Amino acid sequence: MKEKSLLFTYGIIFFVVITWGLNIVMVKVLVEYFPPVTMTALRILLAGVVAMSMIVVSMKMRKLTKKEWIYTIGGGLLGIAAHHYFLTMGLTLTNASNAVVILALVPVTTSIFAVIFLGDRLTKWRLLGISLAFSGVALTQGGVQEAIALGDIYVFVSMVVQALSFIFIRKATVTVDPRQMTSMMLLIGAVGVLIVSFILEPGSLVYMVGAPWGVYVIFLISAVLSTAIGHFLFNAAIKRIGAGQTAVFINLVPFIGLVGSAIFLNEQVYWYQTLGFLIIVVGVLFGTGYIERTFMKKKQGNGPLAYKDRAG
Repeated sequence: MKEKSLLFTYGIIFFVVITWGLNIVMVKVLVEYFPPVTMTALRILLAGVVAMSMIVVSMKMRKLTKKEWIYTIGGGLLGIAAHHYFLTMGLTLTNASNAVVILALVPVTTSIFAVIFLGDRLTKWRLLGISLAFSGVALTQGGVQEAIALGDIYVFVSMVVQALSFIFIRKATVTVDPRQMTSMMLLIGAVGVLIVSFILEPGSLVYMVGAPWGVYVIFLISAVLSTAIGHFLFNAAIKRIGAGQTAVFINLVPFIGLVGSAIFLNEQVYWYQTLGFLIIVVGVLFGTGYIERTFMKKKQGNGPLAYKDRAG
């Protein structure tokens, strides 16, 4: 029974990872039909309303302290508003395949910020991983034209602000339920992007109608399934099997995005993008300290005390 429950949890994680990987592909489709900033604001707002409704129904809501509000607002403005604004604008100028590869840098960039702001230790192996990951992204940019390079810069900025937001999230979730924080961040971020849309795209709400029905289905899947429900399911999985095992699945997100962009958008994936992606994955495993922690656990497990326990 326990094994079936574990397999079910792994299945849930894999499902969430697929929706996250394909979300970039879905957003790329949406920016072809709708004003990008307005569409992003409405998509995040819908996700926030759904997520908050789930929190209210589950009775997991509580008042935040002043410090918790600061972390939540900071995370919402950076990780939701700024991240989605720059990502959406980037996808109007670059391919989805480029975007997913650049976003694969989020874990190692978060590690860098954790060293700077949280006092995490930067070992030689983590430094090697960070170097490898950024080298991989540099490799994926081979042969890219100037017009697309601007889009890549937008996506890179979106990656950096999202990584920085994880520092706020990490501080807040020490005392705040991650599900409550996620829903509040989505609503805060949606308001931020909505204000920007009124400035950059005045009167653009009228252009949100008239698209093919299939595009609205994609909009709903991206907002509700991928963004709102996806985060809830992933947080539930973390509680069941731990952050370490769930984090490994995150490395599949850019791979699925890369495959999805080739299948659904007919984007050509070049050899240097594939090679760069593989280098990034190796860099992420080292740069986040995952390889180092795993090796140290095995080393401790094979120590004299562990041997004595097995012999006894």
